[in-house]
Formats: sequence, structure tokens, C-alpha cells
Amino acid sequence: MNKQLLLAGTVIALAMNGTAIAQETTDLPRFTADRVFDLEYADDPQISPDGSKIVYVRRSMDRKTDTNRGDLWIIDTESGAHTPLIQGGASAGAPRWDPAGERLLYTTSSEAGPELRVYYIASRQDFSLAQFTEAPRQAVWSPDGTQIALTQFTPATPPNFAKAPSPPKGAEWSPPVKVFDDVTYRFDGAGYLREGADHIYVLSAEGGSPRQITKGEASFGQPEWRGNGTILAVGNMAEDRDLDPIESEIYAVSLENLSVTPLTDRDGPDGSPKVSPNGSRIAYAGYDDEVKSYQITELYVMSADGGEPTHLTADYDRSITSFEWHPSGNSIIAQVENIGDIDLVEIGLNGSRETLATGLGGTSFGRPYAGASFSISGERRPTLAFTTADTAAPADVSVQGRNVEDRQLTNLNADVLPYLDMAEVREITIPSSFDGRDIQAWVAMPPDFVADGSFPMILEIHGGPQTMYGPYFSPEIQRFAAEGYVTVYANPRGSTGYGEAFTQLIDLNYPGEDYDDLMSVTDYLIAENYVDPDRLFVTGGSGGGVLTAWIVGKTNRFAAAATIKPVINWFTMALTGDIGAYVRRHWIRSDPWADPDTYWKFSPISLVGNVTTPTLVMVGEEDWRTPTWEAEQFYGALKLREVETALIRVPGSPHYIAGRPSRLIAKTDNIMGWFEKFDPAKQDNDSDED
Repeated sequence: MNKQLLLAGTVIALAMNGTAIAQETTDLPRFTADRVFDLEYADDPQISPDGSKIVYVRRSMDRKTDTNRGDLWIIDTESGAHTPLIQGGASAGAPRWDPAGERLLYTTSSEAGPELRVYYIASRQDFSLAQFTEAPRQAVWSPDGTQIALTQFTPATPPNFAKAPSPPKGAEWSPPVKVFDDVTYRFDGAGYLREGADHIYVLSAEGGSPRQITKGEASFGQPEWRGNGTILAVGNMAEDRDLDPIESEIYAVSLENLSVTPLTDRDGPDGSPKVSPNGSRIAYAGYDDEVKSYQITELYVMSADGGEPTHLTADYDRSITSFEWHPSGNSIIAQVENIGDIDLVEIGLNGSRETLATGLGGTSFGRPYAGASFSISGERRPTLAFTTADTAAPADVSVQGRNVEDRQLTNLNADVLPYLDMAEVREITIPSSFDGRDIQAWVAMPPDFVADGSFPMILEIHGGPQTMYGPYFSPEIQRFAAEGYVTVYANPRGSTGYGEAFTQLIDLNYPGEDYDDLMSVTDYLIAENYVDPDRLFVTGGSGGGVLTAWIVGKTNRFAAAATIKPVINWFTMALTGDIGAYVRRHWIRSDPWADPDTYWKFSPISLVGNVTTPTLVMVGEEDWRTPTWEAEQFYGALKLREVETALIRVPGSPHYIAGRPSRLIAKTDNIMGWFEKFDPAKQDNDSDED
């Protein structure tokens, strides 16, 4: 299947040469904030072993609960018949077919707590496998379908240095103290961590009590069956594991005696083990740790009992994000980021490569990040199911294979988006003013756009910073454009998908020349008369928040800025962020107390004395990735300098602010409200009215 088939009718590239371009005006309404609740998208499509059916998670925005919920739907790949399977109750996810294609494993919850359930396709009945007190995750069927392996948090006794007296009956004492003694004692999305570790469990496919098969203080996950008597698991049993958070090995765990045997032993992350169809080989992903801020993830194959691996991607300069064995056992199907797009590539055991599909994406809700998923049937000439998307709509399910017509099977937003006047998104490529490197970007044009140099511009910067934006639908970008902003988003140096060297240009150099890349994109839009140079605005989240705060310290060309969940001070980030150990070891590569100058050099707080741009600061109150005090340091400094600023704290929100629809709306609309306050054109209009 080619990209044109999947993206038919969508303009994804246009060379902008200075010619005035006018959008056709319509009587259709624009994309308003409440339309976020009307959106749906497909996720995690799982094709049956015989390729006849696809079950996927249909995600929608629930107005009553203000959540992104999931229901399970099933599609007949031949006829396209599309019907609900699990719907209306609690949110459901992670569907997985049994080897025979007769049962479906999935996760959900009830009043009693988290559930792992089995659904029988023929009888349309299901049951709960066990009474779980902790959420089961990463569940996988055994090859014969009689057992299920899963990952589950296992509590342990917390440290305690004193025995507290018991309160008298009816007394209301303060809750007991909490004692921590681990390097990582809180994590974004989980809060302050309980004492314990993730471990692998096994239980009967007919239900019962899970049996714990890994033990100890080290966590294990990513279970994979090597036959019916051995589980592969990924973990790090080294004594200094907390200080080297990316390190991991693949272990074989015997179900008979629970012995643990390492199958890999290098310095670097090894994980995602996948056993070949005949059980003779294990494919896995990883790399030799060179202690850099980023390295591409490589693909390897070793014998089922370990041994010297074969490196399949030594000459392939793209990172492997996920993969599955081809049913023949002669190749592997891998998902990769590639120049702003997501491809499926078949990689032979001799290292050969063939692109099978492109145009994947759409599973990242909010901003236009690269995100997709796929699965493969068990036939020797298999069928592929995957999510596809473009700038006009979120993810749908597509299919490609021997016994089906290659096509998109769903159109989940056909009831909404065709009846709105949406922004058109165009692709551009700009040479960087720093060294001439090509910088890929996308521009969302307001519905009434005319290239007359009058429109305001929002430069929206991605986080990571080692991630990738692409030609994907984004409600945040659409909201900005609907309110009249020409909105540009780019992949500056440091972004993924362009090879390891491009991403490593910001290694020990962030922020750095990525600033020049972003200014080059801005300059281009001004030169082409697309935007008013007096009406420039900039925003970004996480790594994009870092760059936003850095930009206002380097230039005053923007009328206003909004830095969202930023790192402002790498010293405090390394000591208190949930990934502080990674920042210290791989990002800065020194101790903050021993090398404060380096930490200061790359901290936006070092430039705060230059800032004159009115700058909004926003952060989630439960953000432990870039904790609240990062944003508050910048806000406090701007206040002391008498620079126009405001602080927005998002109650209950972790780092991912857009995790609930109302938070996404609050984020975008507060940003635009701040920009409007300092828009010279709006101020001129107010003066004229006065």
C-alpha cells in the first residue's frame, strides 16, 4: 500500500513561493473548543490469527466524566462490517487474541478494582480471570493458549525507623509519616511511589489465582513466552540500577523452579523480546550505551537460549519503535519514524529492508506527535492491521495483505469534521540559518487565510526534545488556526526520524542551534508574507517549554510567549525530577554540585535577565517530570524583574496536561487569551474603539 492511497485527497506538501494564496471561504462553522469532545480515534488494532477480523480500541472523549475512554470494536476485514464488542461500561483496552483466534484478552475495571477479562468470540460471553488488587498489564497468551503471563506491581514493606504508638479509640491522628530510601521515589502519572516492584505472574486461562514467578527488589516486565515452560522478562538486577535507569537485560525464567538466567549482558538497554514462530530465535531491541542523551534503538536476533546476537540494523539509520516476527520466521516487521512519517518496514534476517506501508499515525491526541500501532496475522502470507492518519483526521484502522483489499476500514470522524471549516496544513522544508540543514515543518492556515502579511503567527514547539512531529491531526493546532493564527510546527535538530547524527546535534548542546532552526522557520513565513512580523507568538510544552523560555531570553521579537511545563533549571531538575538520574548520567553527564557551570549554561533561568517578552507559565500540579517549581522559578524571576507574566497551575494534572479533554481546552484557550492580551493589532483596535 502506498502513501497516496492512505492520504488520498489530503494536501500534505506545497512549495510556498511568495504567491498570494487565498483560502476558499465557506459557511461552515469553525473548530471550537467544545468540538474536542466530538472527536474519536482508533488505537491498538489487533488482527486475528487467520486475518479475518480486527479488534481495536475506539477512543472517544466522554463529556460526563471528562475522560478519554476506550471501547472495543470488531471489524470483518473482507466485508468491512464494523460492530461494537465491549462498549458502554468501564473503559476497556489492550485487546489480545489467543493463538486459536477464539478468545480475546482485554483490560478494564469495575467497582471491585482493575480487571483482566477473557471474551469468547463465538458465544459473546466473558469473565474476569482473577481478583486483582493491582492493575494487570502487558498480558500475553502462552503458545498453547492455556496460560497467561502478565506484569503486576507487587507491594513491599516500606522502610521505617520508629514504631509509632497506637491512637486511642475514636482519635483522629495525623496520617503516619512516609519514608523513602530509593533514588526514584516519585514518578509522573504515579505520584509518590509505594515500596515494591513490578513482577511477572502467570495464571490459568480459565481463571484462578496468579502465581508470582519473579521476586526481589528489581522490577521485571515485558513478559514473552519461550515455549510453555519458560517466560522471558526484561529487568535490571544490577546493584546500581537506580543510578543507570536505561540499563536492562533479557532474562529467561523457568516456571518449574523459578530460576532466572540472563540471556544478554552488555552495557545498554535490551528489551522487547519476541520469540520466532518456530521458537528457535529471539528478536529484541537495544543498543550499546555510549552514555549520550540519545541513541537509535537497533534490532537484533539471537538463539532462543541466548548466545552471540546478529545485528540486523547496523547500516539502517532509523530507530526501531516496535516490531513483530513475520509468520514465516524469515523476517521481522518493524515500525520506524522516517522524515516526519511513520513506516512499516520488513527487515530480513540478512539485513535486507523493504517498506511495506507508510502514512501510519494518529494515536497521539493533542499535539501532532508521531504515534501509531500495528499487528500482523499468523498466516504465512500475512495481513497487516495498523492505524493511519493525516492532518485532516485522527487515527483510523487500515488493512493490507494477501486476502484483502488494501484500504482504510474506518472513518470515525465522518460525522463531525467534514461539516467544519478546518485549517489546511501544508508541509515546508527550510534551510537552517546556522548551517543550511533542511528543517521540516508544517503550517496550519486559518480558514480565511490570505497571504497579505496581516495574520498573527504561533510557533508551536514539540517536547522531548528527542521526539518527532508529523503530518497528523492535532486539536491543539486546529484550535489555534480556527481563531485566526497561522500556526507552524517544526522538527528542529534533535528531533527523531532523521537519523542518529541529526538527533545527536543537541547532545551536550541543548538548547543550542535548534534555536536557529526555529528562527529560520519564523523568518521564512515572514519573508513569504504569510504573517505580520509584529504579531509573532511562541509556545511549547516540556522540551518545547524549555525552548520557549530560552527563546524569550535570546530575542524580543515575539509579542508574547507561553512556556508550558518547562525545565527552567537543570540543577533542580537533576536533583528532583522523576528522571533526574537520567539527566545526570546521560544528559549533562556530570554532577550538579561538581559542575554547576554546565548546568547553568543550558538553563533558561540563566537568560532571565534578558527577558522583556510577556510570558505565561503553565504546569500541572501533579507533574513530576518537570515539577511545578521549575515553572515557578521562571514565574518568580519574571515577577521580580517586573516582566508581564502569569502562572497557571492545572489541578490534578501530571506532565501530560491534555490527558483529559477539559484540560486540553483550558491549555489552548488560556494560551490564546494571553496572546490576545498582547497582540498589537488587538491593542490598536481597542484604542480605535476608545
